[in-house]
Amino acid sequence: MYVSSTTLIWLRIWISMAQIQQGGSDEKEKTTALKDLLSRIDLDELMKKDEPPLEFPDTLEGFEYAFNEKGQLRHIKTGEPFVFNYREDLHRWNQKRYEALGEIITKYVYELLEEECHLKKIYIPVDATESEPMSFIFMSEDAMTNPEKLLVLIHGSGVVRAGQWARRLIINEDLDSGTQIPYIKRAIEEGYGVIVLNPNENYIETEKTKAQVQLSSDSLDEPAEKRERKDKIQKDTKKRRDFYEKYRNPQKEKETVQLYIRENGSPEEHAIYVWDHFISQSAAENVFFIAHSYGGLAFVELMIQREAEVKNKVAAVALTDSIHNVWHQEAGKTIREWMRENCCNWVSSSEPLDTSVESMLPDCPRVSAGTERHELTSWRSFPSVFRFLGEALEAKHSSAKGAPARRSQRIRPEEL
Repeated sequence: MYVSSTTLIWLRIWISMAQIQQGGSDEKEKTTALKDLLSRIDLDELMKKDEPPLEFPDTLEGFEYAFNEKGQLRHIKTGEPFVFNYREDLHRWNQKRYEALGEIITKYVYELLEEECHLKKIYIPVDATESEPMSFIFMSEDAMTNPEKLLVLIHGSGVVRAGQWARRLIINEDLDSGTQIPYIKRAIEEGYGVIVLNPNENYIETEKTKAQVQLSSDSLDEPAEKRERKDKIQKDTKKRRDFYEKYRNPQKEKETVQLYIRENGSPEEHAIYVWDHFISQSAAENVFFIAHSYGGLAFVELMIQREAEVKNKVAAVALTDSIHNVWHQEAGKTIREWMRENCCNWVSSSEPLDTSVESMLPDCPRVSAGTERHELTSWRSFPSVFRFLGEALEAKHSSAKGAPARRSQRIRPEEL
């Protein structure tokens, strides 16, 4: 029968405590030391002793997974969906495995954007030197030259990158629901130029050098007395740690340092940068945004910073479960009025798709996305979003011709 090393550790501690209880008063010092040991054991660190190495494949084939013809991730041999709990009782290891697979998925989606959607990767900052950190966005060939319309896609926060709505959906559902690819293909078919933002790619991580680790742990400007106290505490801590260090040997992850990308250090900065250097300079007379979750907040911040430009160039904005807040972001009255006329937010709701949903905020109309799952709102509202954009363009053309037409803000169920 297999007995884990962690179990043996606890068994040894239990035996030691029993022996101490039988030893009498002369064992008080040992009792104190053992109690101190128990109070300081980090169970999370202790459990790491039984972990397999945190080393994972760097390809889908290495994980023995592949996407089938329906865009579903399946095991190559069994045909089963992805299993998170690959090893029981090793949640941390399973999570690291999931994250490693997620990084491969990100690269896979990048490849699809270039190969299936025929988008090109554009590195930013546009004037970056070879030695500085860089990010990138994706654009269709006609993104800057399409004279009529341009579609801009912004995903939410977290681990997702350009071309994704939700990593969880890509892994557990399919590529259509979890990626922006259906939106991109539909947009290209309908004659839009396309720009795909990458707002979460804000920095690169590099392993800390010994000098950086030493610099971060030492405070050269501290007074001598404070430094002496700290040294004493560290020595006492080391003695106590040495007492039970032999019972544990956790896997230590590498220390890293984050090098932020110039003018793209946050989703909001990224949106403004891409607007200034690409969207505002595009030939398109009508620009449309589709923004999910935190992407909606990034758009509102863009509008606050570039209100006149946005009003002049943007025809409509489709939001999917946006988390923007016009009060917290201090959006002015003119911005709120513009959003009421030109935006629509498909929110998570139990109501049927496109049913009007009451809002506490004085901004854009809210309608149901036809699902209560936040990450699914972009996919479920897909046909309604394009109908909304088409109505916006039609209304603008009618207005330019002098016809008394006005775009409907809400899509009537009978139109579906």
